[in-house]
Amino acid sequence: MRLTGRRTSSNVDDRRGSSAGKAASLGIGGTIVIGLIMLLMGGDLSSVLQMVTSGGGLTGQTEVASDYQPTAEEEELATFASQILAGTEDVWTSIFKENGLTYQPPKLVLFTNAVKSGCGNASSSSGPFYCSADQTVYIDLSFFSSMKKTIGADGDFAYAYVIAHEVGHHVQYLLGTLTEAHQQMSRLSEKEANKISVRLELQADFYAGIWAYHDNKMFNSLEDGDIDEGLAVASKIGDDYLQKKAQGYEVPESFNHGRSAQRKAWLKKGLTTGDPSKGDTFSPAYEDL
Repeated sequence: MRLTGRRTSSNVDDRRGSSAGKAASLGIGGTIVIGLIMLLMGGDLSSVLQMVTSGGGLTGQTEVASDYQPTAEEEELATFASQILAGTEDVWTSIFKENGLTYQPPKLVLFTNAVKSGCGNASSSSGPFYCSADQTVYIDLSFFSSMKKTIGADGDFAYAYVIAHEVGHHVQYLLGTLTEAHQQMSRLSEKEANKISVRLELQADFYAGIWAYHDNKMFNSLEDGDIDEGLAVASKIGDDYLQKKAQGYEVPESFNHGRSAQRKAWLKKGLTTGDPSKGDTFSPAYEDL
């Protein structure tokens, strides 16, 4: 991506070097859930973390590690993340204005190891997540290294996709989609709630594509290979791909982010159309997503 000379966002809270204490054992079930969230590149963790914290699963106070020294690579990634966030601010401010709305940008918290959020405490293994309770995206920059090692996903646009996807959840929150979906999920069985979750995640992928389309239109930011890079990542973060990689088979009723083909298709739809009105993932039959 072409980012030279691009502004950085003023909405970044750098908490690297701090921790939120130790996370108590979640048991094998909870560990698998959090692990899958990490592999699947996150979502809105409000309901997950609130459920865990309500049972006393995560506790602790924030402490500063005075000997923390970020590497040059981490500093570059921190600047990169801030530039991408600034890009999402520019794009969504413009889109909201065109539709008679006012965009309120989210905060971005950079952390290491563990963090205290409005949705509870989380560790780096939670992966990037959006917390609607404080309208903030949280990310440990080491996640990008984990992406490369775990699923072979690498490159600046792949990393930007992660951030833009989480900001997509913030857009859903501002539009009321996220709150309404969570209310519906609370009344449904786990299987049916998972289907709502899939719809949310595919729409966030679509919004990530919308951001990329308009960011490129504004700043000529995309280079040859960037789109292919993003689509390649999307093909490796579907529930089916990750479940087969982890256990050799898939369990469709447990899907909560969508199949690889679906994630790739919705990201591509945003990238190619640039039209936010084409991102309705809630009206189509579930089988047609």
